[in-house]
Amino acid sequence: MTSMSPTFVPPPASNATLSFEADAPDAASKVNPTSAIVVEGEAFDLIGILSGLDETAYLWDLQSDQISWESNAVKVLGVRSDRAISTGLEFRFHVAPEHMKRRDDAIFCTSSLLQEASPSTGLPYRVQYRFAPAGRRSDVSVWLEDRGRLWTDANGKPLRARGIIRVVDDITDAEVKHHHQSDHDELTGQLNRVRLTQAISAITAHAVESRQPAAFLMVSINNLSVINQNFGFDIGDEVIAAAARVLRRRLRGGDTIGRYSSNKFGILLNDCGAGAMRIAADRFLKAVRNTTIETSACQLSASVSIGGVLIPEQATRAQEVLSNALQALDEAKQRRFDCFSAYEPRAGHGTARQRNILIADEITSALQQQRMALMLQPIVDSRTLEVKHYECLLRMDKHDGTRISAGEFMPVAERLGMAHLVDQRTLEMTIDLLKQHPTLNVALNVSGLTPSNHEWLGSLHQLTGGRRALTERLIIEITETAVITDIDQTIIFVDTLKELGCKVAIDDFGAGFTSFKNLKMLAIDMVKIDGTFIKNLASEPHDLIFIRALRDLAKGLGMQTVAEWVQDQHTVDILRDAGIDLLQGYFCGEPINAAAFGNVT
Repeated sequence: MTSMSPTFVPPPASNATLSFEADAPDAASKVNPTSAIVVEGEAFDLIGILSGLDETAYLWDLQSDQISWESNAVKVLGVRSDRAISTGLEFRFHVAPEHMKRRDDAIFCTSSLLQEASPSTGLPYRVQYRFAPAGRRSDVSVWLEDRGRLWTDANGKPLRARGIIRVVDDITDAEVKHHHQSDHDELTGQLNRVRLTQAISAITAHAVESRQPAAFLMVSINNLSVINQNFGFDIGDEVIAAAARVLRRRLRGGDTIGRYSSNKFGILLNDCGAGAMRIAADRFLKAVRNTTIETSACQLSASVSIGGVLIPEQATRAQEVLSNALQALDEAKQRRFDCFSAYEPRAGHGTARQRNILIADEITSALQQQRMALMLQPIVDSRTLEVKHYECLLRMDKHDGTRISAGEFMPVAERLGMAHLVDQRTLEMTIDLLKQHPTLNVALNVSGLTPSNHEWLGSLHQLTGGRRALTERLIIEITETAVITDIDQTIIFVDTLKELGCKVAIDDFGAGFTSFKNLKMLAIDMVKIDGTFIKNLASEPHDLIFIRALRDLAKGLGMQTVAEWVQDQHTVDILRDAGIDLLQGYFCGEPINAAAFGNVT
């Protein structure tokens, strides 16, 4: 390996860290193994230090994509030869798919930060990620810490990077443990939904660029609800964890598995065409079918259904991969349990898919450009019509200036795995609103997938700083369908919210036919009756029977009741006589822009 001769300068007397001198972009391009570093007036041999600490150094020319390495790089990183890491593209092939975005974000940052990079010192970066020395098809991986500096031209275009890579002991390094915990699902130990989606994005982008085929399987445990009902949710969790282990053991080297939702797993298959995808799906079906699961209650068995999509032949974006895989999974379930279905475009699906892509692009740009907005609709006391709190209603401003409601874009966001991004932004805006108005009480809707997203709860705690003066003025509304889909995760979600000081409401109650038994299992403060039972109340007496039964149940459980879609005084009178506590609808107050809330009140 050729050598390069960078110049090292000592740090200020009060700082014992190392720093590279920013020579010109066309300066020498190889690390000099005999170079010495001067720290606090003492000289140290660079190669001796790096070899002793499992570290190596590099210089990355971003214009040619060539990387020059310290002579010990092959040994430290465990790669076959220096060719395997000779370019940025080659090195990237060894980075775990779920960590590619993390690495790119850390090194290249944002254009605004690059503009601020000093011509003399560059912009510092530091990141940790998982690295597969033999490539992604290998089961062997190590954690690396990559720290260095990035230099740009006057316009902020990256020119070169110089840094040091250290192999991290994933048993003792606290930061690696933190990254591992944030990457992985707590119950199964597999990638969580966020990291799985990032892995799909990375593999899809690579497949599009290289035309190297890959596949994605969406695997659903069929009988989980029956197990939960008959044995309890703890046993259901044991079955989920056991199924994850069975699927994991049947992966090829370098394939990736993650937990998409409570009973669904996503599996990324590298170098996989149509035939290989079917073979792999059959392998997973048989593995789960033939496994007896030992639980703390008894021996159980499980079955799965699988939907598969080819990348990039049938999908060229992560959202499209997920949407098509879910469609294929639905086809598999309609045929029978315990079978595989490959994605096949349906008549008219192309138009719907294009619309989904447009909406997904609109959501992404709206989040980036701060074009999400909150409206506040009052919820009033049924007796006095006094405002008790407001519901935050999300709106999105489109590029053409029109504003659309969450009901028009959130279903697509949920199908395409983008709901957590929208929920995060909505939470941020809501907490800011509570901070601006110390007497305001609000209710916030979350998507059906949020109860299984532990990162959202972490964001809530971080944004509020754990201050009950904020959380006690916040009501979190979860949909009834979310309760049905994932009641075990919902129970944990609700309990955590209560510990933080929040109140919790079930929205659209009656739409999904949640049993009263499920309602009793949740520590709910408020039940919102679905508007379909309210809008025709004057002409549909049977609806009033349901409303009164729910009122009696809620009262016995210490819950308040809220009637939605209240549109006239006659309906108010009926609901007041029925004993409903709170009312919401255009008759009680139209939504107002949250930005103008202080002026209105």
